[in-house]
Amino acid sequence: MSPKSTTTRRRILAGGAGLLAAPAIIGRAAAATRGVSDTEVVLGMMTDLSGVTAVQGSNAANAIRMAFDDINAKGGIHGRKVRLIIEDMEYQVPKAVQAMNKLVNRDNIFLALSSGGTPQMDAVLPMMMEKGVPSVFPLTCARSMYEPLSKYKYGQFASYYDQMRACVKYFVEAKGKKIIGSMYQDTDFGKDVHAGVVAQAEAMKLKLGAVSASRPTDTDFNAQVSRLKEAGCDLVCMGTIVRDTIIIMQTARKMGWDVDFCGQFATYSTAVAEAPGEPAEGFYSMSPGLYAYPDDPRPDVREVTTRYKQRFGIDINYLGEAGYAAASCLIDVLQRVGRDLTFDTFQHGMETIKDWRDIFGGPPLTITPTDHHASNQSFLSVVKKARWVPVVPEPLGYS
Repeated sequence: MSPKSTTTRRRILAGGAGLLAAPAIIGRAAAATRGVSDTEVVLGMMTDLSGVTAVQGSNAANAIRMAFDDINAKGGIHGRKVRLIIEDMEYQVPKAVQAMNKLVNRDNIFLALSSGGTPQMDAVLPMMMEKGVPSVFPLTCARSMYEPLSKYKYGQFASYYDQMRACVKYFVEAKGKKIIGSMYQDTDFGKDVHAGVVAQAEAMKLKLGAVSASRPTDTDFNAQVSRLKEAGCDLVCMGTIVRDTIIIMQTARKMGWDVDFCGQFATYSTAVAEAPGEPAEGFYSMSPGLYAYPDDPRPDVREVTTRYKQRFGIDINYLGEAGYAAASCLIDVLQRVGRDLTFDTFQHGMETIKDWRDIFGGPPLTITPTDHHASNQSFLSVVKKARWVPVVPEPLGYS
């Protein structure tokens, strides 16, 4: 990871030129469309490259750059190359607002791809919608990324809410859990996770044993962990990300507290599984898909993961694979749209995604005119010997 920028944001330009088009169904000429010229289409990404979630944001950004560089090397999409502008928001809402303002108002992007996280996207979505800039597959599972229905919002993943409802249902029914605790960041992200825990507990007529809310930058969780331990919680649901998850697990292990902890998309990271000292051994996490490790036997996966490590010097993680999948799906949409790329033809292309699958074995993605939530499937994995291992092969639900 590169050193933290001394400016308010960092800009990375990836690729150069191109895109799309669309069946001649609606619209304005591409020449009049924001971010689209005869030779290129300009896309933006606002993510964390140097803050508390940089291990996720930088990995996804690298993978997306690689996907667009690949298509640009082949001549782009219908004569246009993709120019990707990435802004670092350091997981801070004020910097996210600055970054997206720049992307929209100065860079005139056509759309924003895989931007995150939840508090940051919630802060910038109103401005994006006012300016008519679509948010495509943001790097967050918050329900606000696709609800209410809007032609400017397209979600890629099962929501945090759905993931945690499925989590609670599984642990109560399969493992006999009775006293549920909830630890979450006091942000839009954490509250969405916590809402799923509360809803499923109420549906199963259970009361939460204890609840703890924290700030994203907190590093001392002794009091919070002690509170849940004293309440007798036998399952702790986590609305945390990477660093705070590791610290919480280290704290619990030091206290000799050996109960089940389960996180979600934001905790499903090799950085958690491989944390020094193995504090995450036995830690569970829900996720919208399953991570394909670099030693995966599938040739397509091996080819991408090998090239990623050769180029960036690290293994691709799950967020990187999710970003690569998002870019690949977008490329497919733009190829189907054709040369006549406008916002209307793009919307039609997005709303005709049907059972699209990535190379990593993720769930099929489908978007329709009445549903911009591409997938509601979520999976449960556990850390064993520093690797994520699926608990059950099928996705879990709660209905």
